Amino acid sequence: MNLSSEAGPDSVSDSRQFTASDAGMHELNRPAETDRLRLLLVEDDDGDAFLLTEWIADSGLRASVTVANCLADAQPYFREQPDCVLLDLHLPDGRGLAGLPAVLAAAPGVPLIVVTGLHDEAAGAAAVAAGAQDYLVKGQIDPSTLARAIRYAVERKRAEVATVRLRDSQRRAAENARLERGLLPRPIVRDAALAVSVRYQPGRQRALLGGDFYDLVQSADGAVRALIGDVSGHGPDEAAVGACLRICWRTAVLAGLSDAEALPLIERVLTAERPSPHTYATVCLVGIPADRSAVEVLSAGHPPPLLVGAGAAALRVDHQPPIGLLRTPVRRRPATRLPLPPGGELLLYTDGLIDGRVGAGDDRLGVDGLVGIVALLRRRGTPRPLVDAVVEEVTAADGGRLADDLALVHVKWSPRCRPD
Repeated sequence: MNLSSEAGPDSVSDSRQFTASDAGMHELNRPAETDRLRLLLVEDDDGDAFLLTEWIADSGLRASVTVANCLADAQPYFREQPDCVLLDLHLPDGRGLAGLPAVLAAAPGVPLIVVTGLHDEAAGAAAVAAGAQDYLVKGQIDPSTLARAIRYAVERKRAEVATVRLRDSQRRAAENARLERGLLPRPIVRDAALAVSVRYQPGRQRALLGGDFYDLVQSADGAVRALIGDVSGHGPDEAAVGACLRICWRTAVLAGLSDAEALPLIERVLTAERPSPHTYATVCLVGIPADRSAVEVLSAGHPPPLLVGAGAAALRVDHQPPIGLLRTPVRRRPATRLPLPPGGELLLYTDGLIDGRVGAGDDRLGVDGLVGIVALLRRRGTPRPLVDAVVEEVTAADGGRLADDLALVHVKWSPRCRPD
């Protein structure tokens, strides 16, 4: 980075480094020790430079001091980001406060202390306002004062940098949260009689999006299409793939494709977007006609939906391999069509809900265990949404250890609004 002024052809250039523990030795480019502060003194007066370095040594401050006698000579040291810069205001290529902005620009984030023979309160205030940490007058300081000013300047700047980094981190976290939240779907519901409740819980700590995905679209004629799935793995890459698959499905549905047509398309997107050739996904596609007389389920390795009424039961569906698992995509069998009784509700879920352990052993909850929990909740009654009550019960059964991604979608209609 070039400074605003450089030494002229007649200037004398001299770069030196003093070590505070041995200030009498002029050592060129001696590397600073890891436990020492690296100080850069920009001072054209050899006597003042030697005196300031002696004072730093006498103060007990562990520091190495590099001396440059003009701004031009200081340029390479600015790029090394010293711990603190001590700047004289009367240099051959920088008089007064005019050179201060160039120094601050050349060494961003480095605390700067003005050390000058000029006793001027207005100049001191202007220097601090311009970005200097302190303004010291040479005739009014001693070793203790100088060392204390350096320590305070370094700590203040570190605190400022930490505050800026924290603010940036919080802003990035907020932006990521908005992005992740934006990737979660908003079900398209056109009928006031249709009620859709969702519970989504990533397994990763502080994450908003996991590898599980879901969606629901109701067409203008009242038919309902729903999706739930799970990408293998638990990282951000899997979360991104899950979002891609969901968006692909919604696009296919809105374009008028059937589930049988949409599933191969979803598999093609998976193979194109997955982070590893071993990544696969389980998918369950559900279709309910406008008259709500039946439910069609196309399952690719996914746990079966539950039919919920006064009790609960798992739908007996034809299970097919997950997408992306086999090297060559398989020819899919038709969806399973089952009657939907009046008042019948559907609960779609991912395996994070049923893979939790039950009790102190290694037994898993499984589909049967989930059916039992849902049936118990229905008999007992609960004012909470079913999806929330189920997650609480399953988590309690697992001893509070439930840590996998999970998604639940509960679909029901008002009992008074069933079509003729």
